[in-house]
Amino acid sequence: MDHTIRILLVDDQKLFVESLKTVVENDAEDIEVVGIANDGLEAVELARELNPEIVVMDVRMPESDGVEAVEAIRRINPDIRIVMLTTFDDDRYVHEALQKGAVGYLLKNIAPAKLVSSIRAVRSGNVMIAPRIAGKLLEKAYNDPDSLHQSAFVEDTYEELKPRELETLKLMSTGMGNKQITRKLFLAEQTVRNHISAIYTKLGVHDRYEVIQKAFKLGII
Repeated sequence: MDHTIRILLVDDQKLFVESLKTVVENDAEDIEVVGIANDGLEAVELARELNPEIVVMDVRMPESDGVEAVEAIRRINPDIRIVMLTTFDDDRYVHEALQKGAVGYLLKNIAPAKLVSSIRAVRSGNVMIAPRIAGKLLEKAYNDPDSLHQSAFVEDTYEELKPRELETLKLMSTGMGNKQITRKLFLAEQTVRNHISAIYTKLGVHDRYEVIQKAFKLGII
């Protein structure tokens, strides 16, 4: 078994977050809840103190909400992977959270086993987005006139992608992380990083959320 995944849980509903701690630890021997925070400010403090691998955090909280906390936690340690857990599927919050560095956006009605598997997947480098939310993101990418006005540029840069870069883009658009892409394509991890850097440059994107948008517009997904 791989080493224990150390996670920090953040939610202002104390009963919910304590119940979540019990569920996660009972369902997964490889996951340890190292701390619980009840708002964004406390989450930032505990992230600095406890240095968890993964933070599972509510979006809307008093004092400092989850989206604001994402950016602060990433400044403390950019290797901490942050999953937003919420009852809302408002794509404005999704977009902002992912832009600030979150790698997951899941709904609170997720089955416990699915949450556990999502935490493991995030630790492996995947980006996890609830299907309902992913559908709304793709719909917005298709219908947003402000993003579609660049379609000619997208088509031109699409032609510039090398075969391996295109393969990497397709795998990224399915939610695969760097390590999974490395294994799938039988490449060195640094080579995959180089491909991703080239993709970002050629498509004019800055994060995986934008990669999904562009891949959708290119007809890759």
